[in-house]
Amino acid sequence: MPTITVHPEGWKPAKGYANGMVAEGRVLFVGGQIGWTADQVFEAQDFIGQMVQALKNIRDVVEAAGGSVADIVRLTWYVTDKAEYVANQGKVGAAYRDVMGYHFPAMTMVVVSALVEDEAKVEIEATAVLAPLTDPEKGR
Repeated sequence: MPTITVHPEGWKPAKGYANGMVAEGRVLFVGGQIGWTADQVFEAQDFIGQMVQALKNIRDVVEAAGGSVADIVRLTWYVTDKAEYVANQGKVGAAYRDVMGYHFPAMTMVVVSALVEDEAKVEIEATAVLAPLTDPEKGR
């Protein structure tokens, strides 16, 4: 589904996120994804590696529902170490673009003391707006 980025007149440019998104269609809520594989194994112990895997997991769920990265309208990030995130912002941006391209939905980041999985350094949840069903029997 096409989305429209909302940016109020006179505001400084948003860097790496949108202030708002407008979309119409089916809403997909993607539960928080952490940096483990489909087999629930942490192959990466570092923040960037786990972030990349979490984003790939989100992409996989959206694609399984018949959508694409461009359909994602919101990401909420939960990170356990703000200093690690800030120290790696350049790497974060490059890794993000490798998985998500130049699609920057509305985003929020929250620093938390811990996540349920002890090894997890980041958890990301997403909202996507998908095209209407064309084949209701297949769910797409």
